[in-house]
Amino acid sequence: VQLQASGGGLVQAGNSLTLSCAASGRTFGSLSMAWFRQAPGKARDFVAARFRRSKSYYGDSVKGRFTTSSDNAKNTVYLQMNNLKPNDTAVYYCAADTTLILSNIRSASAYDYWGQGTLVTVSS
Repeated sequence: VQLQASGGGLVQAGNSLTLSCAASGRTFGSLSMAWFRQAPGKARDFVAARFRRSKSYYGDSVKGRFTTSSDNAKNTVYLQMNNLKPNDTAVYYCAADTTLILSNIRSASAYDYWGQGTLVTVSS
């Protein structure tokens, strides 16, 4: 599975941004896709995920502000980020796995496939 993330950029606090992640290759129906982010000097944190192309899950810091959606025909997931805050500034990574179990959905080590990061910078 190959992942191509896009959509990062510079935005002011309070504004919105949408990230995209397109998957190609062996994209089985059981594919789960997720977003993680990593700020400078910090660990990679779970942001959101769509488990096996269905239900979405969110990290506590983004609940109510970020929303995932998908176009299954295009094997693409989107991360709509609203009311962005300066501490949302990070490199955002798209990840995927075809055998993920629900209990591991927030664990970066559970994902076998990663895209290149896309930088999101939120200015105050």
